[in-house]
Amino acid sequence: MSQRSCLSVILAAGEGTRMKSAIPKVLHAIAGLPMVAHVVKAAEAAGATGLALVIGHGADEMRKAVQKFAPKAETFVQEKRLGTAHAVLAAREAIAKGYDDILVMFGDTPLIDAAALAAARQKLAEGAAVAVIGFRPPNPTGYGRLIEKGGRLVAIREEKDCSEAEKKIGFCNAGMMAVAGNQALRLLDKVGNNNAKGEFYLTDIVEIAGAEGLDVVATEASFESALGINNRAELAEAEGIWQTRRRREAMLAGVTLIAPETVYFSHDTEIGADTIVEPNVWFGPGVKIASGAKIHAFSHIEGATVASYCDVGPFARLRPGADLRQKAKVGNFCEVKQATIEEGAKVNHLTYIGDARVGAGANIGAGTITCNYDGFSKFFTDIGEGAFVGSNSALVAPVTIGKGGYVASGSVITESVPDDALAFGRARQKTLPGKGKELRERFASAAAAKKRAAE
Repeated sequence: MSQRSCLSVILAAGEGTRMKSAIPKVLHAIAGLPMVAHVVKAAEAAGATGLALVIGHGADEMRKAVQKFAPKAETFVQEKRLGTAHAVLAAREAIAKGYDDILVMFGDTPLIDAAALAAARQKLAEGAAVAVIGFRPPNPTGYGRLIEKGGRLVAIREEKDCSEAEKKIGFCNAGMMAVAGNQALRLLDKVGNNNAKGEFYLTDIVEIAGAEGLDVVATEASFESALGINNRAELAEAEGIWQTRRRREAMLAGVTLIAPETVYFSHDTEIGADTIVEPNVWFGPGVKIASGAKIHAFSHIEGATVASYCDVGPFARLRPGADLRQKAKVGNFCEVKQATIEEGAKVNHLTYIGDARVGAGANIGAGTITCNYDGFSKFFTDIGEGAFVGSNSALVAPVTIGKGGYVASGSVITESVPDDALAFGRARQKTLPGKGKELRERFASAAAAKKRAAE
């Protein structure tokens, strides 16, 4: 089958009114990726060499989105919604290019398994003209039933048209199918609209092909894989299923998740073996965690790279561009953005490091801030190897703290500090003996007077 070409036609023209959203339904995200992009990834994993997206509602927005996750995909607009067969024929130009296999998929089934698609393609390779993907829901009510005889699929019967015996069939239509490329347009063009809604139904090609003596079969996908999304409750359900799958994959790959159900991954999260993830950790898009790292509870990581044996959190936030090198530490209530924390450096407590480099072995004290933004532009702070920045210091960028430099606690540093120099940037302390007691007595007298006046 590896030599067979394949076009995936993905139907994504639905308005998704039940989502109650101005955003096209298929652009709502699962694990940080539009659900239609998950469908594209499954198609590509099943060997699709061409992609045709049939769009409608929000066409311009859809085209912009598609460029990000499927730049080579062709888009076709279904101007009028006249049924699923009509939607597939909107991509007539792509289908006519002569692919061996045509996969018809739906943009709102983000959990579809590539293996289920490959199984349907395999049936085409074995000579079938049509392979319909079915599934077995816990309750088949409302689904079209797959009617089989002698190992062949003879019809897809909508529930309202089923006999009592057919209603007991648990094998249902998932909507997706594979069609032989040399038969696809001819079969689709034979679909009529002589029905109550006057629409052209893709499912009709089963009986059309069967009447011609062509081989029509059904393959089976899991219920979860075939799950379609129509509202936000189902979107949340699909998110939960995706997360459960991904957590299991991570643990089987050697990652320790202490409370798996509280850890959330993005579609592209990379996490190495022997990493330990404590409860309530969120991985946003673009995160790479190397082996042996430890991510403590309640940390939020997005667009960041964490090297081997780093220690992050608890309650740490790594924003896009954060780059932690081997054995670096970013501790509790710290935020790092667009900054490199080099090997063995420590950013332990209540600190913001943005647009900066913290050199190897440097230590950043609690409450330190790199003041990187003046309201118009961002500026860089460079902290050298082995430097020590005392607690509650403000480093006003652009500024450099040299190798081995030492910044006294409570300093505001506006000028660069040479290697091995000691810098103070704070007002001189003045102590007035007895004035503390005098001040307390004055404040107490004023408070008493205010209380008497209120009475």
